[in-house]
Formats: sequence, C-alpha cells, structure tokens
Amino acid sequence: MFKFKLLSPEAIPAALARIERYRLLNEPKCAESICRDILAIDPGNKQAAIDLVLSLTDQLPVSMDFREAQDTAAGFEDKYDQAYYSGIVRERRAHATLGRGNPGSGTIAWHLLREAMKFYEAAEKLRPPGNDDAIIRWNTCARVILQHDSVKPDDHVATPIELE
Repeated sequence: MFKFKLLSPEAIPAALARIERYRLLNEPKCAESICRDILAIDPGNKQAAIDLVLSLTDQLPVSMDFREAQDTAAGFEDKYDQAYYSGIVRERRAHATLGRGNPGSGTIAWHLLREAMKFYEAAEKLRPPGNDDAIIRWNTCARVILQHDSVKPDDHVATPIELE
C-alpha cells in the first residue's frame, strides 16, 4: 500500500537523537519507527538496533510481543551487547508480567528475572572496563525478587509460560 521513504545517511545522527527524545517522552512507537527508518538504510547501525530493542521493550506493558526484541538482542555480534540486551528483554518482560497481576504472574516474573540475571552475569564477564551496567541491572532484579512476596519460584513451573 505504502512505500516508505528513505532517510538520507546524513540524517542518521539527528534521527538517533530523536529516538532518545521519543523514548523519554514515552512514545516508544515513534522511536521504533525511527529505528526502522535508520535500519532500512544502515542495517548494521548498532545504536539503532539497540534502540529498537529498547523501544520494543518499552511497549511491553501494553503489548506482550517480545519476540522481535529478543531475536534482535540475540543477533547482536558483540557478545557483551548480546548478553546485556537479552537480559534487558527478560527483565522488562518480568516487570510487564508482574504489572499485569494475573494469577501466577509472580512465578513467571521470578523465572524471567532469574534468566535476566544469568544474562547479566554473562555480560559482567565481558564488560568493558568501567562499565558496571550489568551489575546494576542484576542488583535491580535481585531487589525486585526480595521486595515482592509474590515473586517466587513454583516447583511446578520450570520455565516462563509463553502467551501469544
């Protein structure tokens, strides 16, 4: 129906700044759209790919469609980015699941947070000097588990339930 117009390569820096602005304004759909515009002309743009993962996971409280974000993070060439952003996807899924308050959401969130923590542990081993982001995220996951009585394992649920 529509053929999208292509950005000029010179517009990429300003477009990346707009992504950040839209994310800060809680407009993740707009940020996602700009990420896709950049990736259409520069498929290897690392920052746009990272921003796409973040924009998609910003939408998790409304839309539980996490697969593209998960697949994008898993496809990062840099092993640190792959581990760190795979952890981000799971952590944000856990927060969205917990926020919905459905029966069993605490157990599902627990499993997702533990998965995130494993990814953060892998990222911690690969992190550049002075980058403690993975440690900060790991600590956040641990605090969520410790502060919410409903966030606990259930011996009958081994993995998160994937709902369509």
